Amino acid sequence: MKLHLILIFLLFPIFTFAQTTKLTPHRITLTNGKSYTLNLPAGYDITVAAQGMSRVRFLAKSPDDRIFVTDMYNRADNNKGAIYILEGFDGKQFQRPKLWLNKLRNPNSIAFYTDRGGTHWLYIALTDKLVRYRYTLHEDKPTSEPELLAKFPDYGLNYKYGGWHLTRTIAIASNKLYVSVGSSCNVCEETEEMRAAILEMDLDGKNSRVFASGLRNAVGLRWIEGKLLTTNMGPDHLGDDKPSDTMYEVKDGTNYGWPYCYQVGRRNVADPQFASSKQRVSCDTLPVPFASFIAHSSPLGFESFDDYYLVALHGSGFIRIGHGYGVAMVRPGKPPQDFITGFLLNRKINGRPVDIMKFGQGFLLTDDYASVVYYVFKG
Repeated sequence: MKLHLILIFLLFPIFTFAQTTKLTPHRITLTNGKSYTLNLPAGYDITVAAQGMSRVRFLAKSPDDRIFVTDMYNRADNNKGAIYILEGFDGKQFQRPKLWLNKLRNPNSIAFYTDRGGTHWLYIALTDKLVRYRYTLHEDKPTSEPELLAKFPDYGLNYKYGGWHLTRTIAIASNKLYVSVGSSCNVCEETEEMRAAILEMDLDGKNSRVFASGLRNAVGLRWIEGKLLTTNMGPDHLGDDKPSDTMYEVKDGTNYGWPYCYQVGRRNVADPQFASSKQRVSCDTLPVPFASFIAHSSPLGFESFDDYYLVALHGSGFIRIGHGYGVAMVRPGKPPQDFITGFLLNRKINGRPVDIMKFGQGFLLTDDYASVVYYVFKG
């Protein structure tokens, strides 16, 4: 029995969060009357910096130092997405969010870029396409028409919602644009190479190619110190406790294994249902994750700090599993630690974290369930 327990510990070293920092409760009260408690490390405080939106997702800072945030509305109508401006921060909260653009199909991710000629651009990733607008400093709504840069497949499990994975995430570096496109299914062999992949293209959408493949749903995507990092979600057909969700340092031309392999901690394991496939890859030769999270915790956006990363864990789709629903601290080579908890309590959802961005003396955190943006800072 002792040997059995030792083997389990060695094989699954990061399936639980190692909490080494005491978390202290902070009461959150929203204008709609909802109230709940979130737990943060001692010395940190949290405020509700913005509310009154529908389903806030990812953040971006504009060239004129305003915060833009996407809003995917809700599943009743996925063509009512919007982008809001957050400004007038008083140290704890912003003024009322200002609508910049609406009637968008699932606007998940946005990015600003200033080209060599000094023109500012705002890139918007929608389910079925990638567009960009010329951005004029201090404008309160678009002053230009959108340019269509690329189209993405939007079929799958449910045509109305764009398939299993309807979000697209963008990142920009070295005059190139990177777009993550999730798979069309839970687990299958795709017929289009841009699915379950990260694409690279010129800033005008030309010369598109697959930069990395075999990533089932890489929603978090960010360049940090010359490295492209991504979070990725494993499939749902292997039970409540596997596979691990992951975080990778993405390399050009690399296949990360889906659907032929899945991850258990930092190990790559072959999925037996593809054993006879002529397209299968060798799981032994695949890169290992930079970090792993408990199954179905759904890591999304993340941010880099001095010697660690904070990762938003959106949480499992089934409340009974209860994994995720928090913010985790990740240090290279160490198990993830709880940084913020309380988004799920006694099977009641209080919130679902999505994105993290440095701001002021701390960071902003979006929550697409409570529909708020939090400001977390050292008190």
